[in-house]
Amino acid sequence: QVQLVESGGTLVQAGGSLRLSCVASGLTFNSYAMGWFRQAPGKGREFVAGIKLTTASYTNAVKGRFTVSTDIAKNTVYLQMDSLKPEDTAVYYCTAATSMGQLVRATGSWGQGTQVTVSS
Repeated sequence: QVQLVESGGTLVQAGGSLRLSCVASGLTFNSYAMGWFRQAPGKGREFVAGIKLTTASYTNAVKGRFTVSTDIAKNTVYLQMDSLKPEDTAVYYCTAATSMGQLVRATGSWGQGTQVTVSS
């Protein structure tokens, strides 16, 4: 019974920073690929970032601005978002899968989502 609980979403000004957190349970944390998708109003769910061990992957839209990391002791994955833009506005979902390939293909487990709104 994998459970993922996101937190940290809020309203933030363009150019600002925000850190999202996702606490995982029901899995062996360091054996999973962990990451984030997002969905803007009227659009499909988009891969944002993922990490397994030391390997991280990012969509081009966030490279250089977002950083995904983990704290194994806390069973937590983070998404540090810097230099935020209005186009980053979306519901952000935490996800977990047994491989990075499965994560990117969105075939794993999902959290409930947390809203990030970037104003300009």
